[in-house]
Amino acid sequence: MLGLAFLSVPLYRMFCQKTGYAGTPLISKDIPNKVLTRKMRIRFTSSVHRDLSWEFKHQQSYIDVDIGEVGLTFYKAKNTSDRPIVGMATYNVTPEKAAPYFNKVACFCFEQQLMKPGQEMDMPVQFFIDPDINDNSDLDDVKEVTL
Repeated sequence: MLGLAFLSVPLYRMFCQKTGYAGTPLISKDIPNKVLTRKMRIRFTSSVHRDLSWEFKHQQSYIDVDIGEVGLTFYKAKNTSDRPIVGMATYNVTPEKAAPYFNKVACFCFEQQLMKPGQEMDMPVQFFIDPDINDNSDLDDVKEVTL
């Protein structure tokens, strides 16, 4: 039973990453081969757990991309402590119903980040909205997605 409890968090995270459940963006290695003329505004937010001595901020409030177009944005992180700290981003997409169509191609959030005392770093996120979103009439009202 203890093993099941120990594995439940990583298994849940993997499930969410594969399905988009609970607003978790999908991870994709394949770039779409079509770009639609439908625009989508992607907003970026950031916050830091109160126990993590980091500053963490999005570099842009939003960008507008065509569906299927690969977008790129950066976050800036700084370790404000006097010791090395390892952190890992958690993330979600709102509205949740858009999460299965939000695909990350490259992201600092895929792995733990070690930052030395006072170190600053720019952290990229490369993403796209899957063109299949256009085939789902329940998402016709989605004009904006927040990561």
